[in-house]
Amino acid sequence: MNQQAEPFLTELARDEREGAAFRQVHVSRPHESAHLHVSGRATYTDDIPLVAGTLHAALGLSAKPHAKIVSMNFEAVRATPGVVAVFTADDIPGANDCGPILHDDPILADGVVQYVGQPMFMVVATSHETARLAARRAQVEYEELPAVLTSQAARAANQSVLPPMRLARGEPAHKIARAPHRDAGELLLGGQEQFYLEGQIAYAVPKDDEGMHVWCSTQHPTEMQHHVAHVLGVASHNVLIECRRMGGGFGGKESQSALFACCAALAAWKLLCPVKLRPDRDDDMMITGKRHDFHYRYEVGYGDDGTIEGVSVDMTSRCGFSADLSGPVMTRAVCHFDNAYWLPDVAIEGFCGKTNTQSNTAFRGFGGPQGAFAIEYIIDNVARSLKLDPLDVRRRNFYGKTERNVTPYGQTVEDNVIHELIDELEATSEYRRRREQVREFNARNTVLKKGIALTPVKFGIAFNVTHFNQAGALVHIYTDGSVLVNHGGTEMGQGLNTKVAQVVAHELGIKFPRVRVTATDTSKVANTSATAASTGSDLNGKAAQDAARQLRDRLATFAADRFGAGQATPGDVIFENDTVYVGETAIPFEEVVAKAYLARVQLWSDGFYATPKLYWDQQKLQGRPFFYYSYGAAVSEVVIDTLTGEMRVLRADALHDVGASLNPALDIGQVEGGFIQGMGWLTTEELWWNAGGKLMTHAPSTYKIPTVNDCPPDLRVRLFNNRNAEDSIHRSKAVGEPPLLLPFSVFFAIRDAIASIGDYAVNPPLNAPATGEEILKAVAAVRAARAGQAGLASGAGSRSHNAASPGVLA
Repeated sequence: MNQQAEPFLTELARDEREGAAFRQVHVSRPHESAHLHVSGRATYTDDIPLVAGTLHAALGLSAKPHAKIVSMNFEAVRATPGVVAVFTADDIPGANDCGPILHDDPILADGVVQYVGQPMFMVVATSHETARLAARRAQVEYEELPAVLTSQAARAANQSVLPPMRLARGEPAHKIARAPHRDAGELLLGGQEQFYLEGQIAYAVPKDDEGMHVWCSTQHPTEMQHHVAHVLGVASHNVLIECRRMGGGFGGKESQSALFACCAALAAWKLLCPVKLRPDRDDDMMITGKRHDFHYRYEVGYGDDGTIEGVSVDMTSRCGFSADLSGPVMTRAVCHFDNAYWLPDVAIEGFCGKTNTQSNTAFRGFGGPQGAFAIEYIIDNVARSLKLDPLDVRRRNFYGKTERNVTPYGQTVEDNVIHELIDELEATSEYRRRREQVREFNARNTVLKKGIALTPVKFGIAFNVTHFNQAGALVHIYTDGSVLVNHGGTEMGQGLNTKVAQVVAHELGIKFPRVRVTATDTSKVANTSATAASTGSDLNGKAAQDAARQLRDRLATFAADRFGAGQATPGDVIFENDTVYVGETAIPFEEVVAKAYLARVQLWSDGFYATPKLYWDQQKLQGRPFFYYSYGAAVSEVVIDTLTGEMRVLRADALHDVGASLNPALDIGQVEGGFIQGMGWLTTEELWWNAGGKLMTHAPSTYKIPTVNDCPPDLRVRLFNNRNAEDSIHRSKAVGEPPLLLPFSVFFAIRDAIASIGDYAVNPPLNAPATGEEILKAVAAVRAARAGQAGLASGAGSRSHNAASPGVLA
């Protein structure tokens, strides 16, 4: 037997043998902390009981987008009762930097501020309120410098945080020029605030011999460990980062929690006492980066049936003043421009614009949604230009099974199920019938207009940076048969700990309640990767399975020897239902464990996993950056009010591929949550900076995330019946990021509704988010364009041409 295939075949045989019998994976279970969440007893960082003598910190923020700091006067700050200390960049003993890749992101501004909201100093006081009040009493003198605020301005000034990226295949310019039809245009796609329920927070407590224990709400404990060590000028083993759970992260706590961890640790180090830093929501939103907004310029050539013959896109992102994770975000955008489509001749350029705004960062999807959005917009234009159903045009351009299946970056699509998935969704959603009903409704109504759209998803799973695709875990079995697990992933509500516990319970043949997963802790599993890129369950589940499998093998060897009467081998031993079976002998699991301890059998093990098959050349943008793809599709039906711009989603049907789901209940919840979050990004969540560079949408009162009233009254989410072709954890697939692309269907349904105003003969110039104002602008533009077309038709003859101007069809 092939040695590499043996673990999979053994696992498959176990799954088939267990069938309807004992099984702890592929079953729905509540989130392991659900009872704590709903009762209010779940401990978050802000709930940790404070050590005696704890002080509180607050940050002093810049009021200018770009300026030299001439002076900072802290007399009024220090005179505030309760203030203990004020720290600036000069007080940092080590490196004043928290950039995750490049060293271009100061913890406290040193001489120059580069965005409104940048931390310049830190106040430490006896209470949170006192520290925050005192921080606002500082008198700062600035010498203002020119500020660049938008991605377009950064592009015009050739101002970037990283070199441009270029990926090309074939002869796109030649193919576009010779195509029967051409289109060109530009559009804007806005950013998004993470709006985690729990804000950024860190609590630092000094320990013996220059040690520092930091409780931090972070997706990347190891990176926080490194940054705190560098700031304090100590070795990593002096720093312990711990995170039991987060109240949401979405990428906003991958790199940007570093500033808060470093500031809390700095103050605790200087004052030799515990320090807690918890910014208010307004300060949090002013300081931290968002999802990157994008500006696109595109050109496409296509045939009479809508087949794309050549396409080019120029994507410019607003990165903010430092690189942060903008490089990997743009790389992923470039690698997801194709989405589910074969693009034989394509040119993609990515420009990371440097602006005097918050440094944008990771956000669910990590650039993938921004890349895929552009090709969906282009195909939507193509279909309407040809008066074809967009679904038919999408189908004609899908990747094939055995040909037309190589991406622009050189990876062969080997697991394509988009055809079957779309067939199923089209049928179950009754897309064709409802599309006709929508057009009948629009023919009868002048104010309210309906729209419908079906959009696909193909999303690559793995970190862009190959070495991040690794994980470790520890599994301990105690003599009473209970099991303790620690792994390098972090729980932010997505159910990672639940899935890992299920994997361990399944591997050991014990019931789920026997397994407990502890807080993520850099002193237990070292050198961990961020819980990001939808890899949490894949990586940590595999690592925990490896550790549990070693323990099971040890116990099997012991049980065969002790209870097999010389007739059994380890392969004959079966673990299931809290029982160990050796031939006809059944022994309770805890009894086997207790006897194994007396026989000096090791009852703990470490596990490790590294994702196979990955390689990537960042300079050439070629390789296999993804282990596999997740697929999905959604149909959304909307209604808009053409007088007010108001929009409602009437019904949404989503069918999503999560492989052989580890926990269907959790996965459906993730799809639902991703759909609503993506819908908010594309419809209501507008970020707005004023002319002075200040973010004006920095609180719940000015920034609109979806509420329960915005959810579709008819939301139908199903999981596609599929088993991962790759050897992922129990053949499941990632579910964190891919569902965020499903609500593309909402945006294009809105566009469909607006197009009905012009008898579907005009491509609405609709930017995202499609707020009420944007909808009204697009409605007005379609009416004006249609009136212009009518004027031409009644004038001195009609004219035709192949290249359509942006928004108006030829």
